[in-house]
Amino acid sequence: MTTIDFRSRAVRAMTLLHEEHLRAFVGVWRRAKQRAVALPQTEDPSYESLETLLRHVLRAARGYAVWICEQLELPDPDIPVTPEAEAVGAQADAYLEEIFAGWRRGLAPVTDDRLESPEYASRWKTRYCIDAMLEHAVMHPIRHGFQLEELSAG
Repeated sequence: MTTIDFRSRAVRAMTLLHEEHLRAFVGVWRRAKQRAVALPQTEDPSYESLETLLRHVLRAARGYAVWICEQLELPDPDIPVTPEAEAVGAQADAYLEEIFAGWRRGLAPVTDDRLESPEYASRWKTRYCIDAMLEHAVMHPIRHGFQLEELSAG
């Protein structure tokens, strides 16, 4: 991992936790792919296939950093657009590194005084302070990984 001096230890911790859990999710996803795990039937387009689910999680990881930088009026974290579903599995490792670098680059300047207040409307209209969005970002791959593990066991 590239060394970045974060201005906030809290943001550094959430960034490192996000990396850890996003990487773990990709491992769970690969095992589910090997086992040809069937996803539940739903109208949610993120669940059309294992590839669309992987793309959803990686696209969200990009989106959280972009959203935080937009809200705090920081420069764009310069994370490339997420690969399409057909290519995302093959490109996942390289894309993870792009996500991690973008999070570090984009979020390193965030200071503790910007974490709790104010709250901002997310793209799905729920209001979050920056700290809560960071926590949401960490939990997102954990939740989807848990789901895939349960589907794999069943």
